[in-house]
Amino acid sequence: MAKSFFIAPTAKNAGLTSVSLGLLRALDEIGVRVGFFKPLTQINQSKEDNSIHFAKAINHVTTPGAIHISEAQAYISRGDKGLLMEKIAENFHHVKQNYDVIIIEGIVPVQDQAYSSELNKDVASSLDAEIILLAPMSSLTLPHTAKQLDSHIRNAIGTFGAVKKSIIGCILNKVSPSGYSDSNENGLHISENTQANIAALSSNSASIEFIDDCNVFSSSFKLIGQIPLQSHLQAPRVKDIASEFNFSPVSINENTTIDSYYDLSRRVLKISICARSVSNLISALTPGCLLVTPGDRSDVILAACMAAQNGTPLAGLILTGGYQPDPSILSLCQPALKNGLPLLITKRDTFETAIKLSGLENKVPLDDLDRINDVMRTVAGHLDTDWLKQHCDKERATRLSPSAFRYLLSENARSANKTIVLPEGNEPRTVCAAAICHVRGLAKCILIGKPDEIELVAKSQGVTLPTDIKIIDPDEVRQRYVEPMTKLRKCKGVSPQMALAMLEDNVVLATMMVALDEVDGLVSGAVHTTANTVRPALQLIKTTPHAKVVSSVFFMCLPEQVLVYGDCAINPDPDAEQLADIAIQSADSARAFGIEPKVAMISYSTGQSGQGHDVDKVREATKIAQRKRPDILIDGPLQYDAAAIESVAHKKAPDSPVAGKATVFIFPDLNTGNTTYKAVQRSADVVSIGPMLQGLRKPVNDLSRGALVEDIVFTIALTAVQASQH
Repeated sequence: MAKSFFIAPTAKNAGLTSVSLGLLRALDEIGVRVGFFKPLTQINQSKEDNSIHFAKAINHVTTPGAIHISEAQAYISRGDKGLLMEKIAENFHHVKQNYDVIIIEGIVPVQDQAYSSELNKDVASSLDAEIILLAPMSSLTLPHTAKQLDSHIRNAIGTFGAVKKSIIGCILNKVSPSGYSDSNENGLHISENTQANIAALSSNSASIEFIDDCNVFSSSFKLIGQIPLQSHLQAPRVKDIASEFNFSPVSINENTTIDSYYDLSRRVLKISICARSVSNLISALTPGCLLVTPGDRSDVILAACMAAQNGTPLAGLILTGGYQPDPSILSLCQPALKNGLPLLITKRDTFETAIKLSGLENKVPLDDLDRINDVMRTVAGHLDTDWLKQHCDKERATRLSPSAFRYLLSENARSANKTIVLPEGNEPRTVCAAAICHVRGLAKCILIGKPDEIELVAKSQGVTLPTDIKIIDPDEVRQRYVEPMTKLRKCKGVSPQMALAMLEDNVVLATMMVALDEVDGLVSGAVHTTANTVRPALQLIKTTPHAKVVSSVFFMCLPEQVLVYGDCAINPDPDAEQLADIAIQSADSARAFGIEPKVAMISYSTGQSGQGHDVDKVREATKIAQRKRPDILIDGPLQYDAAAIESVAHKKAPDSPVAGKATVFIFPDLNTGNTTYKAVQRSADVVSIGPMLQGLRKPVNDLSRGALVEDIVFTIALTAVQASQH
């Protein structure tokens, strides 16, 4: 029988969708098979419900559509509330069959829907759900006190009548470090003062100082979490603002489309009204700032474009009054505009525009998955997951979800506390990833490069490098690695002059740091090829004594679980001995990262049904691997569908301990492996983490040159965990 948590907001603007989905993420990360259910929706009937959309898109849950509040009102008006509850119970029944825990999102209490609180009580009762109250601190008057918070929560508990015994705890949302917030409900700060920054931009914690004085919390009524108010999580994209208020992109010329210029996905962290001289405007030119200025202020437009061209990632400009910039001004601005700086225009004057912007709704658009992911991650990180795990009273599911994998990876990386060198130290994504890793405590990163260049890159990305992050100028340290490298490569006749020349490559220099145990691991490949990353490692670090080859695995984050694919990056055509070694390495890697290995040796044939060199190689490799490691479940040859799908396995390999349940897939050659992983990744929109190299004495990992910042972050974390296992 599925356990269910009903999330009941105590006031309007509680952040119901954010917290409900964040709780979904938190439970998924601790390995609970968690689903989502929204019985009723208050959103416009012509639009898709945000909560359901995001739950399906991100967590891949199966859930029915919600009953619109107007339909619920019709049931109630007819005296058919019982039928309404039956309909809701029927919909819930279809959800609970597939999960161990269900998050049920209630409805927001609003004045024109007086029955909303009553409906929350009735639904929670009908579904026999445990109730978690959601209280926004923004609903309380200033200054906040323990007495005030106690009163607010007790009043909310009282609305549930006899059902209040099912209330197990409360989540406090929009908690300011100071105990209150001076931000408006819509999150964006609109100000003439260009010195005003978003104070909570990098804040990861908040707590209420008087919380210990609150009498309402007890062993039977738990404070489950305090979610900080973070303005950057409320930052819309330029295109969201343009769409909401019908701002039009300025046309550059008749032969150029808007899409070829403007980057409308930029985040708006602050809005600044610019009616000042250029000398007083400079302080407003900060990353993420959306400038609002009359369209005839050519000086402001030029200053903003110059700042953008010099590396400041402004959000964009809104030109008011309907004034189209002079073509000569646009011509001077071409470099900045071609780099994506949005230039929008409106017929409204500056004052009216500012008023409109101040009323911007804080809902996350349906297509903004990046923002909702950040919100969910923040909420999940501020919930008491230990208590939630205990309260669920459920053992972790055997499957490892992508969220759980990433969570465990991050936790293990923090525990490992390793130092990872990044030879591409002036590469923008790498700089951002290094800063994130330091903030999250995933690893201590060392950036190789000129300090001034790296600082400039960081500034251009709007990143403040932590004071404890280490930057090494290669010119200052290169000489001291010449002698050690000469010794390591003595058998190849490497002279000091040759060593010095090779050390001009920062990847080689960083690899020497790994080889000499000065750092724990290396991550490269954002701009270098796989060969440029792997070759120095093979020459200087060498393989482990038991490894016959260096191989690789990808962690494929499928919707339901994480699978391991190997080898998809290194060995073109391994023989049977090498393929067996790859299988054993991959099984050990899977186990090291929380995945119980069930290894399928993939071929075009299952069992004895096929003959030929290729399938015979897989068959022989399977026997070798089974003989070497009887402690690992290994079977093959298996076709992919027989390995992955239980119904197919029953027909093709009914006696196999692996078929239909495989977690590790070993491909017979690089052609098959690389093609398969890319096909799955692109066709099914699957996140793949890797490649992670196996068989080296110390960890060195490669990146895709198209890697995102988050990809680099997880690869660094993965490398740190790997290092702890050597």
